[in-house]
This record gives sequence, structure tokens and C-alpha cells, in this order.
Amino acid sequence: MSYFFNRNYRSCWNGKCFPRLLNIAALLICCSVHSSAQRPIPAPQQTRSVLITNGTVHVGDGRTIAEGAIGFRNGVIDFVGYAYGATAKYDTTIEALGQHVYPGFIAADTRLGLEEIGQVRATLDKQDVGGLEPELRAITAYNVDSRVIPTVRSNGVLLAQIAPEGLTISGSSAIVQLDAWDNDAATVLADDGVFLNWPSAYDRKGWWAEPDETDKKKLEERKTKLGIMSAFFQKAKAYAQDPNPGTIDQRLYAMRGLFLGGKTLFIRADAARDITEAVQFAKVHGVLRTVIVDGYDAWRVADLLRENKVDVVLRRVHSLPLRPEDDVDLPFKTPALLKERGVRFCLGSAGGHEVVGLRNIPFLAGTASTYGLSSEDALRAITLDAAAILGIDSRCGSLTVGKDATVIVSTGDALDMRTNNIVHAYIQGRRIVLDDHQKQLYRMYKDR
Repeated sequence: MSYFFNRNYRSCWNGKCFPRLLNIAALLICCSVHSSAQRPIPAPQQTRSVLITNGTVHVGDGRTIAEGAIGFRNGVIDFVGYAYGATAKYDTTIEALGQHVYPGFIAADTRLGLEEIGQVRATLDKQDVGGLEPELRAITAYNVDSRVIPTVRSNGVLLAQIAPEGLTISGSSAIVQLDAWDNDAATVLADDGVFLNWPSAYDRKGWWAEPDETDKKKLEERKTKLGIMSAFFQKAKAYAQDPNPGTIDQRLYAMRGLFLGGKTLFIRADAARDITEAVQFAKVHGVLRTVIVDGYDAWRVADLLRENKVDVVLRRVHSLPLRPEDDVDLPFKTPALLKERGVRFCLGSAGGHEVVGLRNIPFLAGTASTYGLSSEDALRAITLDAAAILGIDSRCGSLTVGKDATVIVSTGDALDMRTNNIVHAYIQGRRIVLDDHQKQLYRMYKDR
């Protein structure tokens, strides 16, 4: 809705005029409702240096520093070590005795900012039409004003990979930091990868479904689809190697980074057979870097993944097994199985209620640490290893001198839902407001 004031000082709303006092009252009501639900204003650039001292510093690479400190200025970390070693002067000192300091958590393969309200089509921009559409850019559809973003930040998730879904090739993903006025300011790495949905060899209609005579037609359709994909990748590789392609083909141009460097092929696949086929497909077609997404059976083909240096964005830990014969806690144990077999991975959260549940990323790591991983290895799966898999580890993912000051402080263990309590958060040294819609509603009704 829009409003304006006429020259006779009588107010008009959507073309209808009302006495000025009545309109002022209406505006005040609207403003109060809007202000109670608005997102926190993005933080300004860091101007004052900060030292967080005497906390337990979890570096993100497996190390912890008891009674440690971290200092940063101009958005960059310039000190990490024991508190007594911080001799430089800082404008602001934050006492973190008894608290925990972490790198900001990273969420991979999310629809955050592309999906708002499931039943309102106008708020869904996670999937387009077509089939092979690598030119579709998630960053252009990303909504920095999403009301979900502040709730995610409240649990320490400060970076996310925004990825489209659906189709055979869904489009190109982007990595964003979660405190920005617009898409340009949010972007950490634009068009970091292309997402491919591998056609499954098995059509599961239920827990006990297996291929039978009726599935032959679908298997033929799958064979046809694989042939189309292969032809497209061959064409894209030839286009990438042509220094003077002539007319720009947007679809083929979006694939160039897969063959020349700078882009990763993220392949969604679960079954061991599908993962094996996908890795071999990428290798045959000259893709320089491949990551498996979901990867339910990734631990079963660990040798293949390790030998081909293929990482995994693991499916949500908090889920049921896909097969009735599997252990009911297999999804909980899979991170430890991958670690044991030498496969690098990070934790994803794709699935039902994905966007609103993205705030649970640290608790997925907490569950993994209960089922075989050490707590610091679990932390790596949402910090340094996640950053390495997404290609941003040179500036994010650990508390290291020279990297961005993307830091959180929790009064308790941030991987435990009972003690996670983020009291300070910084993105590139900027102090982030940790308020959100849920906290606003709590305050509104607390004393009713």
C-alpha cells in the first residue's frame, strides 16, 4: 500500500482521503506493527578494534586455547593466542571468562533467502523451469530481507551457500554472509558452483520398494537422460576450450568454470551406485572439482571419493535411514564413518522444513559428536571443512590471523541445544544485532 498527503493537509490512502488526525493514527498503528517485525539493521563497518579475552577459543582446525583471546581490527583478525600474549592495544575489550569463542558457523546447500513461506508461491524462488539451466543464478534471487535470516544468526550461523534445486541442472549457487543491505554486499563468492541432480538408478516408492518389471520404462528414460547430460557436458567443455566462441551462449558460458577452474560441480546423489556413476561421469568429462551432496552411501564408496579427492556435503544428520535394513542411527554415525575413512565432509541441512530448521546446524554437529566424532572434528564440519569444500577457506572458517573476523561468542557449548546462547557475533568485524522475530514475539507476550 502507498500513501500521500494532499495540499489541503487532508491525507489520502490508496486514493481515499481521510481527516488528517485519523490518518496519522492509522500510520502510527502501521508503523508500530511494522517496527515490531522488521529485521535488524545491517551493522556498519568496523571502526574500533576489539579484543575478546579469557574465553575458551575453538580455532576451528581442531585446536582449542583455554583462557585464550582473539583480536581484530578493520574486519580482519590480527591476534589469536593465550590471553596473556595479547600485548597490543584495542579500543574495546570483551571479557569472555567461562565462555566459548568460535568461528561463525557455515551452512552449505541451503534455500535460505530463496524460500520464505511454503504456501505463498510469490515467496518461493528456489526453482525455475527447464532442464539443463546452469545460467540460473541463485544470487540474483536471494532475499537479504528474509525474516528467517536473523533467527539463523541467533544460533551462530553467519555464512551460507545459497543453492537452487530441482531440474537436472538446477543452476549456479553463491556464498553469502548473513548481514547485508543488498545482494552485492552479501556476496562472499558469487557463482561458486553448478548443482546437478543425478538421476537415481532406483525408484523407491516406499521403504521396501525395489526395481521390478514395471520400472524398465523408467530405466530407459534414465538412460536417455544420462545421454543428454553427457552430450551437454561435451558441448560445454568444447565451448570452454574455445578462446573465441563467437556468440555468447549463456548456458554454456555458465559451465566454463567447471573445466577451467573457479567453479565446483555439486552433484546430488545418495546411493552408492549413483555416487560412483556421478564421480566417474565428472572425471570422464574433465570436470576439475566435484563435490557429492547428500551422500547417504558416501561412506560405502569412501575409497573412490578419497582417490578422486571428492568431498561430501552430507545430508541432514537428524533424519531417518533410507533403507529398512540400515541401523536406525546410521545418519547420526555417518559423519564418524566418513572421518574414519579419510573423506572430507561438511554438514548440510536440506530436506523438509529446511529453511526454518537451518538454525539447527550447530546441533547437527552436536549429534555427530555424540556418535563417534570428537567435538572439535564436529565443529570443523560446520567451520573450516565447510569453508574448504566451498572454496572460501582462505578468508573464513577458522580463527586465524589474516582471515575475516567472523566470530561468535556463546556462554555455553554452542553445539549443545541446552547451552547454546550466542551473546556476541561479528561478521567481518561488524557487530551483528542478535535480535529476531521469535525474540520479539517472546518479549511481546512474556508479561501479558
